[in-house]
Amino acid sequence: MTTVVVYTMKGCPFCTEFKDLLKENKIKFVDRDIDKYSEEYDLFIKATENEYIPALMIIKDGGEKRKSFLYAPERDYNELTEALDIVKKHLIK
Repeated sequence: MTTVVVYTMKGCPFCTEFKDLLKENKIKFVDRDIDKYSEEYDLFIKATENEYIPALMIIKDGGEKRKSFLYAPERDYNELTEALDIVKKHLIK
């Protein structure tokens, strides 16, 4: 099972656009507002050394094995379509 977590912020047009892209592609995701989940997002920032949004955490749960992948704008992708491609690749595997 793969879970897509998207870190967003109210009022962020890029966040809204990315969530719309996910919905258009019928990709289920968990929306994590960085103000509400600030401690969790602080850990994300520490791990990626990047605080830009929308940011992604993809969790692959293979029973006994669970693996997380962290993706941040301007570090792992520059365009929202590139972020969408990252998500799709994880869902295919």
